[in-house]
Amino acid sequence: MTTSRGLTLALTALLTATPAFAAGQRGAPPTQPVAAVQPVTVALTATETATLLFMREEERVARDVYLQAAELWADAPPFAGIARSEQQHMDAIAQLMTRYALTEPSDPTVNGVFADATLQQLYDSLMLKVEVSLVEALKVGALIEEVDIDDLEKALAATENADLIRTYENLLRGSRNHLRAFVAEIERQGGDAYLAQHLTQEAVDAIVSEPMERGGPGMGGAGTGAGGAEKGGAGAGGRGAGGGRQSQVDVPSSSRLAAVMLARGGKGGGQGGGTGTGTGTGTGTRGGTGTGTGTRSGTGGAQHV
Repeated sequence: MTTSRGLTLALTALLTATPAFAAGQRGAPPTQPVAAVQPVTVALTATETATLLFMREEERVARDVYLQAAELWADAPPFAGIARSEQQHMDAIAQLMTRYALTEPSDPTVNGVFADATLQQLYDSLMLKVEVSLVEALKVGALIEEVDIDDLEKALAATENADLIRTYENLLRGSRNHLRAFVAEIERQGGDAYLAQHLTQEAVDAIVSEPMERGGPGMGGAGTGAGGAEKGGAGAGGRGAGGGRQSQVDVPSSSRLAAVMLARGGKGGGQGGGTGTGTGTGTGTRGGTGTGTGTRSGTGGAQHV
C-alpha cells in the first residue's frame, strides 16, 4: 500500500511538471519556440549595383567640393552645411553597400581622390571653377545638384528594389533642397535670376519655387532676411539645419556630369520668364538670425550644355 501510494505521488509530480500539464492543457503536445522570421534580401542586378557604387562616389565628389569651397569662401553659408548633408547621403549608401556586401570603390577618408578616372577629372575641373569667385563656386554647387537630381530620377525609374527606392527618394529630396539653397545664395550675391545649367529652366524654376522639403537628412530652409549680428549690426539671413531628405548605368552618370563641365556647348537663344516665391528662417554665420521672404521673376536666355 505504501509503495503504491508513493508511485502515484511520484507520477503526479512528474506529469504536472511538463509544459502541457503546467499550462492546464491536458493531453496537448508540448509547444516549441517559433524561430524569428529573417528578412530576405533580394540580390541587386548588375545595373543596380553599378548605379549604387557610382552614386557613392558621385555623392563624395559633391562632399569634397563643398568642403574645399567652405574653406575658400568661409562667409558663404551653404557649403559647410551641405557638405555635412552629403556625408549623410554617403552614409545612407554605405548602409546599402554593407547590406548587399558591396566593396567600397575608393577610400572615402581621402578627400579629392577617386577610383573612377572620369570623376577624378571632373573633381579637378570643378575645383578650378570653385577657386575663381564665390558666385562661380555657388554655381558649381547648383550644377552638381541639378545633375544629382537628374541621375537620381533616372535611377528611381530603373529599379523596383524597395531599399534603393527609399534611399534614392530621400537623397532626391535632399538634392532639391540643396539646389534651392544654392540658387537663393547665388541670387542674393549677384541679384540676377539663376539660369539652369543641366536641367531645363522650367524644371529648376519649379523646384526652387517650392519650400524646403522635410522627410530625411538634408538642408533646412534658406532665408535672406536681415537679422541682428553679434555687435548689433545687420546680419545676413542664415540657413537653418532642418529636415529634408538620399544612373542610367547604360550611359554612365559620370559621363553626363563630366560632359557638362568638360565639354560645354554654347548658350541657346531662347527666352523664358518665370516667377517664384520663397520663405525661410535661419541663423547667420556670424551669430545673426533673420527671416525673409522674396520673389524672383524675369526673363533670361536658356542655356544648353
